Amino acid sequence: MPKYVRTDHGTEFVSRIVDQWAYQHRVSMDFTRPGKPTDNGHVKSFNGRLREECLNTRWFGSIDEAQREIDAWRKDYNETRPHRTLGGLTPSEYAAKAANASRKLA
Repeated sequence: MPKYVRTDHGTEFVSRIVDQWAYQHRVSMDFTRPGKPTDNGHVKSFNGRLREECLNTRWFGSIDEAQREIDAWRKDYNETRPHRTLGGLTPSEYAAKAANASRKLA
């Protein structure tokens, strides 16, 4: 379980059921400032890409189908597609490079 979940004040995140889940799993809810989408800009950007490139491009016939399609998109996003903000590396390459650098410093 994560130590905390950072989110905006969307109704899906301020509901009793989410609050109860967080409490039962000892997960802190970290809310961004109301009206400040830049507090979580990288997540807003990611969610926009997921919606534009995956969720809005097809109809899913079942939860299993949706999971398979989203997993395939996520794998491509993290392991195949270079990201300009990561110096042209994929997120997987960037994470491996950061882990290597961290080991060298230890």
